Amino acid sequence: MSKKLTTQDEKNLELFIKDWIRVHGYSQKDLAKQLNISSSRTASILAKLNELFKKGGMFNIAKKLIEIEQEWLKNNSNKNTEDNSPIDKNNYSQLDLNYQIDLDKLLNQMDKDHSK
Repeated sequence: MSKKLTTQDEKNLELFIKDWIRVHGYSQKDLAKQLNISSSRTASILAKLNELFKKGGMFNIAKKLIEIEQEWLKNNSNKNTEDNSPIDKNNYSQLDLNYQIDLDKLLNQMDKDHSK
């Protein structure tokens, strides 16, 4: 396994992340804060993702992004509960992904796939 993301992997991750944070209504600054990095520049975020990749491959990147997404969904849920307004499920349908899936099941499957 390579110790660094390929240029194509970086491009794909960059496109994914920009769309992903937009879908959730967050910014690169919010993502940088979750990643515990001081700069919100794309290059800094990609450097952090490369660091995660070195420690556990694409699985490690996915795991971290899932943790961040769970936190964001929890924060949105708390905000909507406080505002007494329902969650707008249309915000989550842009990529035709079901964000209500069992993330533990997904992590377990990824772990099995990674260990093969």
